[in-house]
Amino acid sequence: MNKLIMELENIQALMNQFEDSDLRELKIDDGDFHLYLSKNKNNAPLSQSAQVSQTVKPQVQESTVATPQVSQEDSDLTAVKAPIVGVVYLQAKPGQPAFVKVGDHVKKGDTICIIEAMKMMTEVKSTATGIVSEIKVENEDLVEVDQPLIMVKEN
Repeated sequence: MNKLIMELENIQALMNQFEDSDLRELKIDDGDFHLYLSKNKNNAPLSQSAQVSQTVKPQVQESTVATPQVSQEDSDLTAVKAPIVGVVYLQAKPGQPAFVKVGDHVKKGDTICIIEAMKMMTEVKSTATGIVSEIKVENEDLVEVDQPLIMVKEN
C-alpha cells in the first residue's frame, strides 16, 4: 500500500511540474503503466491504468463530441459520446440538479456532464439541439472513449 501511495505522490508531483512547464504534451509508457498529459484542447484518451484518485489542482477543459448514431427505427437520434476515459458526473456538485434529464431540451454547446480523469475535469458539451431521449450512464460510472452518454432526438 505504501508503494502505491508513493507512486501516486510521484505522479501528482510530475503533473504539477508539467503544469508549470512550457511542455504541451508528455507521454510515459513503462510496462503496464501509461500516462499521457496534454495542455492541448483535444486530448488523447487516457488509459485506465493512468487514472489516479488523489487530489490534484482541478482544471476544466471543454470538449464537444457528438456522433450521429443511425438506427433503422429512429434516424434523428444523436449519441453524445465520451471524449476520454474517466468518471462521469451528471451534476456539477453533489446535491445539485443534474445538467440534463430525460425530456429536457438541449442546445448545441450546453454542458451535459463532466468527466474526471486524473482530477482534470472535462466538460462534455452537446453538439446537437433537441430533446434528451435517454441517459445511458449513471452518475460516477467509469466511461470509455466513444461510449454513448446521452441520446438526443434532434428537432
